[in-house]
Amino acid sequence: MFLSLPKRALALLSASLGAAALAGCDDTGVSNRGAVPIPAETLALMEQTGVSKDAPTLIRAYKKEAELEVWKMKPDGRYAKLKTYPMCRWSGQLGPKTREGDRQVPEGFYAIAPGQLNPNSSYYLSFNVGYPNAYDRAHGSTGGTIMVHGACSSAGCFSMTDRQIAEIYAIVRTSLSNGQHAVQMQSYPFRMTAENLAKHRLDPHLAFWRQLKEGSDHFETTLQEPSVGVCGRRYVFNAQPANGREIDPEAACPPLTVDRQTAALVAEKQRQDEARIAELSKDVPAVKLVYRDGGQHPSFTAKIPDVGSPEALVPPAEIALEEKKPAPGKKGSPTAASDKKAKAEREADAGAARGWVALHGQSDPRPTGTITR
Repeated sequence: MFLSLPKRALALLSASLGAAALAGCDDTGVSNRGAVPIPAETLALMEQTGVSKDAPTLIRAYKKEAELEVWKMKPDGRYAKLKTYPMCRWSGQLGPKTREGDRQVPEGFYAIAPGQLNPNSSYYLSFNVGYPNAYDRAHGSTGGTIMVHGACSSAGCFSMTDRQIAEIYAIVRTSLSNGQHAVQMQSYPFRMTAENLAKHRLDPHLAFWRQLKEGSDHFETTLQEPSVGVCGRRYVFNAQPANGREIDPEAACPPLTVDRQTAALVAEKQRQDEARIAELSKDVPAVKLVYRDGGQHPSFTAKIPDVGSPEALVPPAEIALEEKKPAPGKKGSPTAASDKKAKAEREADAGAARGWVALHGQSDPRPTGTITR
């Protein structure tokens, strides 16, 4: 009977069966996309890099640059960068996520455990990054279900293409199924370079970003995954309580023990970076970037016009911030420093508002609310 069908009907049936196969679901309606193996070319890259597919994985993400890096542990325990993926979409502004519905991609240090993988995502594939973490909760931040997913559409998540998330998901799944307790994900507003920090030296989030840089410095000086703790409502890295007890995210930090060699490496990097930031700050203007609603890696702009809210993908407005010098004889005084910070924050907010109007001809129109993934 199948062979007796008209040619057109046969072609339509064949196309339908092919589409069903590509949809990645078996006859129970459960997605099998999450079981797809790591691509052969990526396995070859792992061999070239000197890492195993079963080795632990670490992820680093940068909002301003719209890039996501996958790192793999080498046999000596140090991590090597495997691949950099251009990010297809992220939403919100530079800065941490603080509340449900703010459309912010979170910033901080997160852990992805096996139970956070979602092979049945309506966004092709996804995994939960683990927001809110202990730091976020200590600061009263709300919301959840922040994912790395496919579909190139974001309302507070890290959005990749379907092909990208299939590969990243397979790498993470393989590490977790071979004994890694959780994959660390480090999420940054931008690469923690002296150049970026000099440009954003008047941003009200600077103190928080310096904490993130400290964690970044621990990783970059040792190429080992930093242990992450929270006490006194701030991050601490590669530090353990001297009394052996667990630290409390909201209580003051107890005396902490650290590895002296690692601490010396981090301190030297910070010294060099601070000197570079101070030098750059003489000539580099302080700015605040104001996004319409997040961004996208420039490699996608011409290739993927349909990204959920394409009108949001315009370059950010770069608002110049005026840096006031302290009055003679008052340099370094607590009052002068406090006044300077408060004024910088007011100027940043006012400048951001002017930037919205100048760029878009209207006040901030960003929607609020969340979507289910």
